[in-house]
Amino acid sequence: MRPAIFIIILSFFVALMLAIMPLPDMLRTWRPDWVVLVLIYWCFAVPERVSVGTGWMVGLLNDVITGNILGQSALGLALVAYISTRLHQRTRVQPILQQTLTVMILLALYRVVTVWIMGISGQDTSGWQYWQPVIPGVLLWPLVYGLLHRFGHAGRVS
Repeated sequence: MRPAIFIIILSFFVALMLAIMPLPDMLRTWRPDWVVLVLIYWCFAVPERVSVGTGWMVGLLNDVITGNILGQSALGLALVAYISTRLHQRTRVQPILQQTLTVMILLALYRVVTVWIMGISGQDTSGWQYWQPVIPGVLLWPLVYGLLHRFGHAGRVS
């Protein structure tokens, strides 16, 4: 397996593990959407390798691992991947602060899709706990960007 593909797969594996890592009850609703952050980075960095199909497949895997409705994360991640790949040329040249604003919108969009699907399926979606993961995701974006950029550069992904 080529090092570039290995690094991308490894980063998604780590994101999926962080998504199911046990947390105390008071922190559980503040868990960032790690998989979404990793998907956004790779769609910005290498849209020819990571795009809608990757978002769909990783989303299905995320649904199975986290016990969500099958297709809930997949639909949200596919939509985020589509928009991210369409915006990649503009966002790659933006300063990290402007990129963070774009990431915030993409994280919120992912949440809109998942809350919408939960509402359709009859689950209670009232309250702020469904929107809380956007805040740590936005705050952690510079760190996620820096780490994945460093590993991607070392593995010659781009």
